[in-house]
Parts: sequence; structure tokens; C-alpha cells
Amino acid sequence: QVRLAESGGGSVQSGGSLRLSCTGSGFTSTRYCMAWFRQAPGKEREEVASMEIDGSPNYSDSIKGRATLQQDNAKKSVFLQMSSLEPGDTAMYYCALRLQWVEDDAGRRCTGPYKYWGQGTQVTVSS
Repeated sequence: QVRLAESGGGSVQSGGSLRLSCTGSGFTSTRYCMAWFRQAPGKEREEVASMEIDGSPNYSDSIKGRATLQQDNAKKSVFLQMSSLEPGDTAMYYCALRLQWVEDDAGRRCTGPYKYWGQGTQVTVSS
């Protein structure tokens, strides 16, 4: 059974930093894509950072320049280092995983929806 375990959330003041961790288990594939989403009360879920199958990260405009996404394939883990946190970053942060990928002339890339989700870790930023 595929599982994702998140940690690292907490309460910080504006300008602070947090490092979120997500570790996957229950799958053997070495080709996968992990991402971080967040959802604040009353708002839609937002993808904030994702890792391509080649290890290159993508960031949403809302967090670009304030976050760094790193992956440890040996541990099936992904880490989101966030700095200069603002009250607007307050949300439940979820780790997500997709295992489906394709290979074509453009190379390998993950495809399809994120099928697996963690339980979430709360990030609260106070002004």
C-alpha cells in the first residue's frame, strides 16, 4: 500500500522559515513525481511545488523565490524549504505522488493525476 508521510509543519511568525518533509513507502518504482499542494480554509487547493521525473523543480508564482524543493530518491523523500513566510502561506500542506510516466521523443515525464496523497501538515504564519 502506497503511503506518504509528511512532517515539518508548525507555527512561525512572519518572515520565518519551515522545512516540510515527505517520505513515500509501499512502492518500488524509481521513476515518480512528488509535489506539494496547500489548501487554506475557504480556498481551492493550490499546487505550490513539484518535482519533474528528471529532478527539476517547478514552483508556483505564489512561492517562487521563497522556496526550494529537493528530492532524495534513495529515501523516496521530497523536502520543501520555505523562507520569508507570510500569513498568506497559512494552509494545510499536502504531499502528493504520481507513479505513471511516459517516454517519448521529448524524454520521460510523469503523466496523469496525483493518485496518492498524504494526510497533510499544518503551516500557520502569524503577523
